[in-house]
Amino acid sequence: MPTSSEHWSLVVAGGGPAGFMAAIAAAEAGLQRVLVLESTPEPLGKVLISGGGRCNVTHACWDPRELVGSYPRGGKALRGPFSRFAAGDAVAWFDEHGLELVEESDGRMFPRANRSTAVIQCLRRAAAAAGVELRTHCALQAARVRTDGGFELEVRRGSDPGAAASGARVKAPAVSLTADRLLLATGSHPSGRRLAQSLGHGLVPPVPSLFTLAFKPNPLVALAGVVMDPVDLELELDLDHGSGPPPPGMAHRFRQSGPLLITHWGLSGPATLRLTAFAARALHHCGYRGTLRVDWSGGRSQPQLEQLFADCRRDQARRQLSNARPWPALSRRLWQHLLDQQGVEPERRWADLGKRQQQGLIENLRRSSYPVAGRGPFGEEFVTAGGVPLGEVNLATMESRLTPGLYLAGELLDVDGITGGFNFQHCWSSGWLAGQAIALN
Repeated sequence: MPTSSEHWSLVVAGGGPAGFMAAIAAAEAGLQRVLVLESTPEPLGKVLISGGGRCNVTHACWDPRELVGSYPRGGKALRGPFSRFAAGDAVAWFDEHGLELVEESDGRMFPRANRSTAVIQCLRRAAAAAGVELRTHCALQAARVRTDGGFELEVRRGSDPGAAASGARVKAPAVSLTADRLLLATGSHPSGRRLAQSLGHGLVPPVPSLFTLAFKPNPLVALAGVVMDPVDLELELDLDHGSGPPPPGMAHRFRQSGPLLITHWGLSGPATLRLTAFAARALHHCGYRGTLRVDWSGGRSQPQLEQLFADCRRDQARRQLSNARPWPALSRRLWQHLLDQQGVEPERRWADLGKRQQQGLIENLRRSSYPVAGRGPFGEEFVTAGGVPLGEVNLATMESRLTPGLYLAGELLDVDGITGGFNFQHCWSSGWLAGQAIALN
């Protein structure tokens, strides 16, 4: 049975970006007795590892109407929240709390210190200064609505570190807490979904998002490390071969453009990640099988490519094909690969290139086709698609429409963005809105 009991104005389950932002916002707005529970030894673990240890805090996309286009799940529903706290507000908030963000050429924003620990230190300092209490090794196990208002919470403490080091297995007793308000900000962890369901919420089943694509066998394996920018991608899926009938309206064709990285297992890079984010549910439905068509020319038309080839035959007539690419940005290794595919000798001169071979090269440049055989090998997708449906939450305050006093923020909701910075932005926005609303109620 749970032992002990103490009362809090707000208990936040989850010491991640959304949880910290909510706790700080509530405490800075005047709320007393705010507690953050984090099940791991250190909070903000996803912040630490994001962006290769640099942390892509947000994205330089200042118009909420444009910003919502970077969320495969959430979309138009986020217009309201982002009109109150969006990327510019996040940049200003961090600046006011001592962390300067700088924009890179692709719009991603990182701390000037260029390390994620600077973001963690900023959030922890702000929480401490506002009077927020943090308890690590503490996981919220159960929550029950009290008849007189508020919540009764069962918290499981982690094992004593000293006992664990000695080899002893000591199961710490559960602790009972009460709280006027409860915020679930548990990210993609199954415990948060279970808690939300126990408090009356539905759940959109989670599936991986933001992942690489695998080819088996991989016809591009010899090109691993090649980057092409821009590249146009078109993914076509056979939804009828999925695990069951496709949901009504599920799309089967997806397109994206941008930088592409060829890997030992298939394709990665921003264009691939954006493609898999928007196609996440359809890919999951059909077992991550489909056909990927790649336009290596970056959207050049047939006449444009024919003109480039004609220019090469005129200006590079005596040069070998392998030494004179149709345009400078075309990867030399990729061009050699396409020559091999068409059976064109790399020593052949441009003047000797036949019409049929030229058309074959142009077709492969515009529409190479590869069978998708699954996801990349890592299995540690940064985000998931799924969670608590947005219709069950008042997005102006992040309060549950089903259970008064319960708030939800961050990745627990059915929202995900196309890069880490967009996902963090939703955490900052939803956390700040929740904290402000809780302090006012």
